[in-house]
Amino acid sequence: MKKTTIMFALMLGVACTASAQKTGKKKVQKSVKTEQVSNVSSDQEEKLTLTKEVYPQKEENSNLYHGLTKKLTFDRMIPPHGLEVTYDKTVHILFPASVKYVDLGSEDLIAGKADGAENVIRVKATTEGFPGETNFSVICEDGSFFSFNAKYAREPEMLNIEMKDFLENEDTSDFSHTRMNIHFRELTGESPLLVKLIMQSIYKNNDRKVRHLGSKRFGIQFLIKGIYTYNGMLYVHTQTKNSSNVPFDTDFIRFKITDKKVPKRTAIQETVLDAVRSYNEVIEIAGKSTVCTVYALPKFTIPDDKLLVVELYEKNGGRHQTIRVENADIVNAEVIDELKIK
Repeated sequence: MKKTTIMFALMLGVACTASAQKTGKKKVQKSVKTEQVSNVSSDQEEKLTLTKEVYPQKEENSNLYHGLTKKLTFDRMIPPHGLEVTYDKTVHILFPASVKYVDLGSEDLIAGKADGAENVIRVKATTEGFPGETNFSVICEDGSFFSFNAKYAREPEMLNIEMKDFLENEDTSDFSHTRMNIHFRELTGESPLLVKLIMQSIYKNNDRKVRHLGSKRFGIQFLIKGIYTYNGMLYVHTQTKNSSNVPFDTDFIRFKITDKKVPKRTAIQETVLDAVRSYNEVIEIAGKSTVCTVYALPKFTIPDDKLLVVELYEKNGGRHQTIRVENADIVNAEVIDELKIK
């Protein structure tokens, strides 16, 4: 009986010891897990703090950019031109192409196109002696971008300013510093600079690729010297020769698609095409002189039962000219594969 009691006590002690060891292990595991969780949360806080990229300014400047932010370097900056304006006088700025967009930095300035001129804007101050500086930006139809910093001066140093086109005097292979990749909707994504270079190349080469399209009436000869295409745009090279002694004042030139033959009592269906750009468009053609012009048109084709009509109208006169262009002349337009600028 004593042996049985001693054996039972020994077994009970072993069981209690094992249970205590298990409980201790669980407590140790819980504490380890708690420490791991606390360590992970502290690591996450450090990581969140480390991933907050900021500009190198001091904290008190409040100029902090959170998240993945890359600082702009000075080689990406478009240097602005300094301009002085005043309240009692107007500053006129002449640009190399028609102005498409003007944005003023503050209400201290007023600006607008000069009456009757597409490439001249006038700027003046609306507030006499306004403090500090403001700015304004201009975009021209050839894709050129100009930025100005303006400040008030009682007597501006310059009142009439000409912004020259860098193509006239500089290397055309590098124009990143003055000409941006600004695209306009009417050019269907084509670079306005490239469109201008193509028209300039056609004009200066002055080749006659087409010899059967023309009109001659009242001493005025109107010719289409060539039809070209590049990347979805059509370029029409025209020549107007005034053999008379009376100047020819151009009212407008119109491109339209119309029916070849119109039955009687049938309405004429016409589609007018607007030239999106022109090069060397001259309003007055003097007597005994010749003028060549290049027009850029969006891509189009015409069915065989229609044709393209090019009409040149004289202002306050009747010496109008008309050229009828077949679809075959359009689809056989010469493809431009290289630019040759003399």
